[in-house]
Amino acid sequence: MPSIDRDRIAAAERLIRPYIRHTPIMRVAGADFGLEAASLALKLEFLQHTGSFKPRGAFASLLSRQAPDAGVAAASGGNHGAAVAFAARQLGVPATIFVPRITSPAKLDRIRSYGAELVVGGEVYADALRASEEFIARRGALAVHAYDQPETLLGQGTVGLEFEADAPEIETLLVAVGGGGLIGGIAAWYAARVRLIGVEPEAAPTLHLALAAGQPVGAPAGGIAADSLAPRQVGALMFPIAQRFVERVALVPDHAIRDAQRLLWEVLRIVAEPGGAAALAALLCGAYRPAAGERVGVLLCGANTHAVDFDRGY
Repeated sequence: MPSIDRDRIAAAERLIRPYIRHTPIMRVAGADFGLEAASLALKLEFLQHTGSFKPRGAFASLLSRQAPDAGVAAASGGNHGAAVAFAARQLGVPATIFVPRITSPAKLDRIRSYGAELVVGGEVYADALRASEEFIARRGALAVHAYDQPETLLGQGTVGLEFEADAPEIETLLVAVGGGGLIGGIAAWYAARVRLIGVEPEAAPTLHLALAAGQPVGAPAGGIAADSLAPRQVGALMFPIAQRFVERVALVPDHAIRDAQRLLWEVLRIVAEPGGAAALAALLCGAYRPAAGERVGVLLCGANTHAVDFDRGY
């Protein structure tokens, strides 16, 4: 199995540094969100190019591998597709992106704006993945997987490198989980030096079920964050890393994710997509309860959504 470790993550950071943003940390009192026990360090990764953390893995993949004339192809719920399209445009490589019909209009607009060929079909991410694999086999394009590829994990691990550099005081870090590329890379970077808590929607408990079964297994793929946090199962590459270094997975209901989105706007004037707000939702609904004085890091990982009227809901 390819090594996903601190040395390789640091090397990936040096490779992609000219192409990505070092996103900031915002420190806030837990009391701002009704949490008396904790202080929070929020990493504003939604300020990354394309509005999510995904360009880190996309650039790591495209810069370390040679794309053929057919270019690159990727399946995505939206954010990965936008990141691959953006990275491909920056590097002068053709890109074809496959997404399911559940992908939000905001993400479709982003992908189109970067000049990629966009193919919309199927109901969920797994359908888009099959279509992309058929295209790759037929055309010979380079596959850029959303989460189950070494380069992807190494690139996403650079989020952990930055978080530790900018907020070395944190004791616990909450990270939303979809296919697991993000939490897998971060877990490999920290290697148990912080308490790492995965956060998943109750309607898409992918890593939760995998840890219970001892291997990646099929899971439901629903909920309001389905376009970013609902693959059918977690990646094979990240799973042993999660077994070693992820303490547990906190499950959150859709209403808690909606509450987190609303409070991020009301308290900080931050607009986050459902997947981007899921980690904070675990604190707000009590799925993770910090101890008195605990210093908690929260990764706000995406903001690709159209403007929302929070008083009317979603």
